Amino acid sequence: MAKAGIPKDYKKFAFSDGRWKRDVYRKGSGPAVIIIHEIPGLHPRVFEFADHVAAAGMTVFLPSLFGTPGKEATRGYAVRVALTNICIRREFHVWSGSGSSPIVDWLRALARKAHAECGGKGVGAVGMCFTGGFALAMMTEPSVVAPVLSQPSTPMLGKGKERSIDASPAEIACAKARFKDENLSMMGLRFKSDGFVPDQRFEMLKAEFGDKFEAVELEDADALPGTGMPPHSVLTIHLDDRPGTVTKAVEERVIAFFKARTGA
Repeated sequence: MAKAGIPKDYKKFAFSDGRWKRDVYRKGSGPAVIIIHEIPGLHPRVFEFADHVAAAGMTVFLPSLFGTPGKEATRGYAVRVALTNICIRREFHVWSGSGSSPIVDWLRALARKAHAECGGKGVGAVGMCFTGGFALAMMTEPSVVAPVLSQPSTPMLGKGKERSIDASPAEIACAKARFKDENLSMMGLRFKSDGFVPDQRFEMLKAEFGDKFEAVELEDADALPGTGMPPHSVLTIHLDDRPGTVTKAVEERVIAFFKARTGA
């Protein structure tokens, strides 16, 4: 289990796209993978997942979009971040399904920088929970070639939310065209019981993208026990890191997907 705090082998730098400026934590060598944390923030289990990606021969970039980097994830902390931070910041669209959050523009700029510095065939990107759909919306940036949507949880309110994702029709159309023209694909991860990721959302993604969408849907029994939270965070809090477990196999599949698409 990862310890609280920021691991010493990560280098921090500030990145600005001219509109927003955020800290980013970097580690490794080889093609780039951008790991976009879930609520409540860049907690220790996100760093732990990033360690495994870096160990596989890639450079990980971990932007800090909200919350306190290195702080343990708890229910109370998550609620505070959601209510007092995310909901009032203009760079995020919290509830509606009308399109992606404005901060995705900043993430696209980070992808361009990462690809220019790290090379390879392109950049991998994974969003988690509140940021799950960001990886899909980032496909309008040509350097992004390997999107992973881990428990994509927004939109949370509004008519038709169950069959929506936080990407605009233009962003979805761009992704579909690139998947076809460049022989790319996308992964989606969720626990079947997860109320934040309804069945209809994955059904919509399967209908939109066909065999270009690889859906990984897990049972509650596959989740790491004893977390005190319902199964939700596939690659972090509920990942059972022991060899041979279902969630460990999912993590290995995601890392293999990144390696193949980025050329690591």
